[in-house]
Amino acid sequence: MEGSKSEELERLIGGGPRIDAGLASEEPRAGMDVDSRKLESILRIPVVMQVIVGSVTMPVSNLMKLGRGAIVPLDQKIGEPVDVVVNGRLIARGEVVVVEDDNTRFGVSLTEIIEPRNAERRA
Repeated sequence: MEGSKSEELERLIGGGPRIDAGLASEEPRAGMDVDSRKLESILRIPVVMQVIVGSVTMPVSNLMKLGRGAIVPLDQKIGEPVDVVVNGRLIARGEVVVVEDDNTRFGVSLTEIIEPRNAERRA
């Protein structure tokens, strides 16, 4: 199941089928080496991933009044799924979790992969 989620996530952010050089046959086709290098180059391109916990719209006058300790209520409620956005495109939803190895950090457990045709742009 984990493998299929990562393959689906890779497909959603633009990756094609994964090529594992360690599993290639001993006599690769002529273009396979070039294709594999191109794919590896593409897979190294950094992307910006954001987890949107919530948002709020307010007038600039209210924004200017904010100070240290101010609480800004967001539109998301506790327990609602958060949006996972890559390069401005919604790709998944998930739950905020505490990272097992370091309980001082948060992470996201993906609960839903968004199909590309249903993905919306987020700023």
